[in-house]
Amino acid sequence: MGKANGRFTWRLAVLIAFLVLATGGLIARLAFIQIVHHDRYSLEAQAEHLDKQLIRSSRGAILDRNGFPLATTIDAFDVYVDRRAWREDTPDRPRSVANALAPLLGKSPESLLAKLKDDKEGPVGLVADGIEFEVGRDIQSRALPGISVVAATRRFYPEGDIASGLIGFLGRDHTGLAGLEADLDDLLGGTPGAIYFERDSIGRPIAFGESRVEPGKPGADVKLTIDRYIQRLVETELDKQLKDHEASGGSIIVMDPKTGAILAMASRPSFKLSELSLEGQPQLDLFRNRGVTDLYEPGSVMKTITMAAAIDMALVSPGTTYYDGGSVTKGGYTFKNWDFSVNGIQTMSDVLQKSLNTGAIWVSDRLGPTNLYTYLQRFGFGESTHSGMGGEATGLLRTNKDSGWYPADLATNSYGQGIAATPLQVITAISAVINGGKLMRPYVIQEVDSQDGRRIYEPVTVRQTISAKASQTMVSMLNEVVDGNPVHKAKVKGYHVGGKTGTTLVSIPTGYALDSTIASFVGFAPVEDPAFIMLVKIDQPQDDPLGGIVAAPVFGKLAPQILSYLNVPPYTSPLARTAP
Repeated sequence: MGKANGRFTWRLAVLIAFLVLATGGLIARLAFIQIVHHDRYSLEAQAEHLDKQLIRSSRGAILDRNGFPLATTIDAFDVYVDRRAWREDTPDRPRSVANALAPLLGKSPESLLAKLKDDKEGPVGLVADGIEFEVGRDIQSRALPGISVVAATRRFYPEGDIASGLIGFLGRDHTGLAGLEADLDDLLGGTPGAIYFERDSIGRPIAFGESRVEPGKPGADVKLTIDRYIQRLVETELDKQLKDHEASGGSIIVMDPKTGAILAMASRPSFKLSELSLEGQPQLDLFRNRGVTDLYEPGSVMKTITMAAAIDMALVSPGTTYYDGGSVTKGGYTFKNWDFSVNGIQTMSDVLQKSLNTGAIWVSDRLGPTNLYTYLQRFGFGESTHSGMGGEATGLLRTNKDSGWYPADLATNSYGQGIAATPLQVITAISAVINGGKLMRPYVIQEVDSQDGRRIYEPVTVRQTISAKASQTMVSMLNEVVDGNPVHKAKVKGYHVGGKTGTTLVSIPTGYALDSTIASFVGFAPVEDPAFIMLVKIDQPQDDPLGGIVAAPVFGKLAPQILSYLNVPPYTSPLARTAP
């Protein structure tokens, strides 16, 4: 009996010890959780009962250089349908709702009815977004079954459809999908705010539960270098020219050659913001900014760069002569002048004025391949301009250091074939020829104004391409190209003008389309102190293939209006010429 009691007492003691240890462990664990890791587990507990809803911040405006809004945000409404409200309703309820909504939303009753019934994405769906404020209030006042109207915002374009390709557009989530809206989305979109609220076990907000609002940060206003007046001028004229010449497309860019600020940029084909639709199969190729994305062979405009390089190296002067026999053979290929002319003794000024291919080849022989390609690279060919605009292409430049280069390439490159560039690269390079030799980085953003302050973008000089003296000589020679020709179609009464035409065949996978050209002209005015430089490019004109006939007159028509708008007075005395 005594032994049995002893065993019982021992087992009881072990059990008590075990319970004491277990209790101590539990207390230690609770202390560890509630004291050491209190913050962590408290947050996890809150997360089980708290939910967060993001609040979209007000999107910043896009302004022209004078502060006029090109794109801004206004109050609007989104319309939703909750099909659960019709479960115990009459079967014809969706049709009656569609009939009531259709005229307000500008849709047919049948198409709207199909959308109201489409529950593939759930019982609640978006019917229309960004509708006008007054229309939304009208729908709201009708209290249609299953229809709710939610406050929202939408983009508004006070200047209409101008600069559509440059500005771009937003998606349904109000983030930028194309153009500057996409490139500057982080700036324009701001930082969203949030509403935190308590929810029940199935995710519904608790009516009198805890809630708090975390404010967001509104988007910045972005002021562009674009001038709304000049932009409208060039777009209107470009559309007219494409229609008149039955052309497939084209571009016009206007820039300040001294700073690189882009005053206008228009390309076709493009889209209209007022007619934009992302439903079905949108034509994505219309959404790109062709002035920075599309490549073309500049043609005879490139003779300007070839000549500038030779002038800078003092290999030639405006009066230097060569003999034009009408053709030149290089690398087993024979090259002729664009008009098959034979001109005899010609000066370097004649080479530019008559756009002689043989003269450009003669100059490239004086330079040699290493020098020519060094200068082409100095002027920015073969690399991005770093304008900051999305999708910008780098261009195509094959030099004598690359495999697959042939001596004949030196000849064709000298007059702008076998080399590809964007319109922005070309106008930037020619700007460097006439502005004292400085390659400026083109830019389209002038100022950003946000809650954090104001940032002003200053002109950036990339590098010196040629000397100021060589630039002055080239300005004089390019002036002779226009004003030295009594019938040149880029002449402007009362102003001295300089420029160069270009005509090139359209590149195709098998070579060139012999019956299709790109006509272009790059011009500037006034020669004494250029207020602007303009590139005009017309793709595949059907009536005449030449840049001098198709593109130069566009400059001649637009330049007087731009000069007058910029308050540039006409000349009062003849222009001093640079000695040959």
